[in-house]
Amino acid sequence: QVQLVESGGGSVQAGGSLRLSCVVHGALHVDTNSDYYMGWFRQAPGKARTAVAQITANGTTTYADFVKGRFTLSRDNAKNTLLLQMNNLQPEDTANYYCAVDPLGGWVPWRTIWGQGTQVTVSS
Repeated sequence: QVQLVESGGGSVQAGGSLRLSCVVHGALHVDTNSDYYMGWFRQAPGKARTAVAQITANGTTTYADFVKGRFTLSRDNAKNTLLLQMNNLQPEDTANYYCAVDPLGGWVPWRTIWGQGTQVTVSS
């Protein structure tokens, strides 16, 4: 069974930085021809969960417009770890951040695996 364990959240002032880490425990059992997705989502109180950044099996990264130029997503395959470097954080970035994996891509709800979330709080 796959388990995602996040860490790295915390409280910072506006303009500060944090690095989120997501370790993938267990084997995804992905087909070698599958295009699995790994990524980060966030959810602020009273708002829907929204995608922040994702990376596919071939290394293609995609960012939400509101984090472009500030956040960097990377993957360490040797350590089964997904990293999100967040710079120039702003109060509107305050949310619970979730790591997620879809072994076959596309973020299909029934097969997407979620971490427990890590809180990021940015004060002005």
